[in-house]
Amino acid sequence: MLKQRVITALVLLAFLLPALFHSAVEPFAMLTLLLIVGGGWEWGRLNGCQSRVSLALGVGLGAALGAFWWAGGLDQSWRGLWLFIGVVWVLLAVVMLRRGVPGWSAWPASIRLWLGLLLIGCAWLALVQARQLGLGFLLSVLTLVWMADIAAYAGGKALGRRKLAPSISPGKSWEGAVSGFVGVCLLAGGWLWAEHLGWADGTSLYARLWSSGPPFAAAALVFLVCMSVVGDLIESLVKRSAGVKDSSQLLPGHGGVLDRVDALLPVLPLAMMLATF
Repeated sequence: MLKQRVITALVLLAFLLPALFHSAVEPFAMLTLLLIVGGGWEWGRLNGCQSRVSLALGVGLGAALGAFWWAGGLDQSWRGLWLFIGVVWVLLAVVMLRRGVPGWSAWPASIRLWLGLLLIGCAWLALVQARQLGLGFLLSVLTLVWMADIAAYAGGKALGRRKLAPSISPGKSWEGAVSGFVGVCLLAGGWLWAEHLGWADGTSLYARLWSSGPPFAAAALVFLVCMSVVGDLIESLVKRSAGVKDSSQLLPGHGGVLDRVDALLPVLPLAMMLATF
């Protein structure tokens, strides 16, 4: 399993890193759009669609986003959309986590299906527009989620006592969540220090938040860390409702696309919301 995970990670990095660091955004947008097709396919499967229907949903989502790109949608400002999607994610967090696994299946299938595809598509738009704001900005958002996850895992292993959501994800604890926030604060402080010394380009999310004052920056980091946990929990809830462990096996050793990006789905549009308002 470890060998498989390492091989998959190396193959992904071999494609993602050159696209990410390319001077133009198009290679990165195209590569991530292919991953979104996989995510749309997985979402259809998680919601009980047959294989052909799920594939059509994934390809259709990719085609719709491609047409949106071709029409110039990536070059427009979507501040209103980020605010709307932010409200949707907060409401989902309140409603879904309160109702739990049984509550998800009680929703009409069409609402579950199309809402999920909308949120996946908006996450791709936020991802690409974050890259347009600057490589430093995108990396700061990605590393925020990664640090929150790594620090939460380490803190939960060492200190975890009180379960965060035992019926959804038994491995998560309140101590782990707090550890994740502490880790993100350390990351943000180090990043700001590096920018102050001129070691970074100054386009990071942390710099933008700090420019609005320390209290705002601290509140925004709390919010983003909480929403990264929400993204993880909601995907776990959906998988439990579907009776599966992973969203798919598209990424051998890692599960599916949605397994890798669940925490990013809410954080990317919310980071754009905070950065553009």
